[in-house]
Order: sequence, then structure tokens, then C-alpha cells
Amino acid sequence: MNRILILFAHPRFEKSRVNRALLEQVGTMPEVTLHDLYEEYPDFNIHVKREQEILSMHDIIVWQHPFYMYGAPALLKQWTDLVLEYGWAHGEGGEFLKDKLVFNCLTTGGSRAVYAADGACRFSLGEFLLPFQQSACLCRMIYLPPFAVQGTYLLTQDDLAHHAEDYRNLLNLLVKGEFDMDDMRCFPLLNDWLHRKREARQL
Repeated sequence: MNRILILFAHPRFEKSRVNRALLEQVGTMPEVTLHDLYEEYPDFNIHVKREQEILSMHDIIVWQHPFYMYGAPALLKQWTDLVLEYGWAHGEGGEFLKDKLVFNCLTTGGSRAVYAADGACRFSLGEFLLPFQQSACLCRMIYLPPFAVQGTYLLTQDDLAHHAEDYRNLLNLLVKGEFDMDDMRCFPLLNDWLHRKREARQL
């Protein structure tokens, strides 16, 4: 069984119905650790060694956050800069994250259609996440496509429940090791991989 660490960063979580719905579905899973960075470090004073110890105890890391102005909230960027330090996460002797899986779980106000070359945002979600992908590569982690809930302003309660169930199903498959990494990486979003896997079971 794989242990999953959700590094959750949301500066306005009290106003986020989407992330709340996602976390309500997965927060009770025994193999999942929810680590709320804004709750833990309201002063941005990150305890680097403690964070590294927490990372070491898990097999799969999830960077979960809203997508504000095409990037992550400030505290997650600070966490990345401080915790993934030379000599521990990368560089000489930096092998403590080697071969761990990592991906982003994102919520975006814009729909999927606007995150494309011909859309209003001009680039795909994957292109905006290249700094995360390269950071994972530097640390010799295995970077997977993101899981994304998009067009959040338009979602009904039924839509929210569907996305939250998908998220739980995804993490459950990851916990059990019921996945093929090469297959997952063929899809732009883990949502697509999950849906294809569900369709295949129905054939």
C-alpha cells in the first residue's frame, strides 16, 4: 500500500466550496495525510526539517492548490524553495525524494477550453505547470499529469460530488498501486486517465 501526502495550500480556504468538497472525500482515507500549509504556517515560517521528515514517510506527494494568476499560492512556492533544498532533495547526496510520485491537484475558475493554444489563456494547463514538472525532475521524482477541476464558477452540487468522487477513486487506485505510470502519462489530465479506465471496465 502506498502512503499519500496532500500538501494543501489555499489562502482563502474558508471561501472554497470546491476544495472543501474534494478534501471531504479523501481526508478520512487512512493512507492519506492532509497537510494544510496555511493552517500550519500562518506566519510563513516553514520548519524545513520537519517538512522533510513528513515527505520521507510518504510514497506519493500531491500539491493541491487553486490556480491563482497562472501559478500556485505564495506559501506553496516558499515551501518548494525552502524544503526541496540542495543536498537533500537534489544535488550531491540529494536522493531522499528519488522515485516518489508527485502531481498537482488544481482548481481553476476558467474552463478547460480556455487552457489551450486557441483559448483565452493561450497555453495548456500542463505548460503552465512546467516549473513543477522540472522541480520534480530535478529531485528525481516521477511527475504525473495533474488532476484538475476546472470552470469552478459553473459547477453544480452534482458536478462537485462527481469530481470529489473521482478524486477519491484516483487516490484509492494510487494507494493500492493499481496503475500504470506510462499509461497515466499519456493523458494531459489524470481525470482523462481515470475516465478511460472506468470506460474500459464497462466494456
